[in-house]
Amino acid sequence: MRFNSAEELGYVIVTDYVKANTGEDVSDAIQKVIDENPNRTIFFPDGEYILAKSIMTPAAPEKSVALKLSNYAILRASADWNSDEAMVRLGAIHSANDINTPGSNYFFEGGIIDGNNVANGLSIDGGRETAVRYVSIKRTFIGLYIKYGVNNCSSDCDIDTVNIVGNGKPGSIGLLIDACDNTLTNMRIASVQIGVKVNHASNFFRNIHPLFIYEPELVDHYQESYGFYDTSSGNWYDMCYSDQFATAFYMGPRTMNIYDICRSFWYSPAGNKQVGFEAAGQFNSVLKSCEINFRFPKVDGKYITVAEEGGTGSIDTPLVNDELCKDDTYKKYTKGNVTWRPKSH
Repeated sequence: MRFNSAEELGYVIVTDYVKANTGEDVSDAIQKVIDENPNRTIFFPDGEYILAKSIMTPAAPEKSVALKLSNYAILRASADWNSDEAMVRLGAIHSANDINTPGSNYFFEGGIIDGNNVANGLSIDGGRETAVRYVSIKRTFIGLYIKYGVNNCSSDCDIDTVNIVGNGKPGSIGLLIDACDNTLTNMRIASVQIGVKVNHASNFFRNIHPLFIYEPELVDHYQESYGFYDTSSGNWYDMCYSDQFATAFYMGPRTMNIYDICRSFWYSPAGNKQVGFEAAGQFNSVLKSCEINFRFPKVDGKYITVAEEGGTGSIDTPLVNDELCKDDTYKKYTKGNVTWRPKSH
């Protein structure tokens, strides 16, 4: 089978204008390619492209571009990076709130974004219908940041198959969301203190898997580690899995979310905190067939902790290890059957 080349597909090829693998900053040259090629797909062949500043794409559909990276194309932050903004900022220039004009559905696809332990990875600053897919984000303080959406908070982004490895620093976050109406699927996140932090409503998460890794600088901050940290309401978590964080799912004081077939697991006795769900106020969310599984009997493992009595929350068919779970608070909210799991070995 013959595959069409980038030239045959009509892509703008970055290396026709920018040299890869030079070790020199090419951020200005790439920005020029973006600015001068509206409504084109810009293709990055395999190789390393050093960025000393952010590259930014337009939100306005008539000026927008799609960025497509070959599998081994690497955007790497220079060692002297000096900005709190992300290396790649989608929709950051020529702002617009427009889904009707052709060009509104731009994307970032493929390749590797390497923060080099000094930079944030990728942000969605503006526009709507933005897609990010098949991307590997490495060594970043914040991997992916969806900012407050232009349409009264809504950004309507679709994120799929994005893998994030942080820089192992205290305060590091894999995925940060300040917007609503986003769909995120099939993500793996590691080497961060907080896997997913959500500050707004109406987002859908499916098969998101943050894993706590004992980086040297994170060990002393384990008690404040969270797989999912949600301060808002109206979010839906489906088949999400927190692995080894001290608290798997944190729910803010006014949180009312749905957690459907979610799971947390602890494979080693780190610290003395293993909490599946933590409600910072009353418990008002819905948990359906969620599994909290512990391995070590000496750790103070809990299915749920609730800061304030009352609330309208419910737990339907919890799956829990009855021999290792140290607290039965969850039974106050249980509706339907309780499914006990045998002791893990």
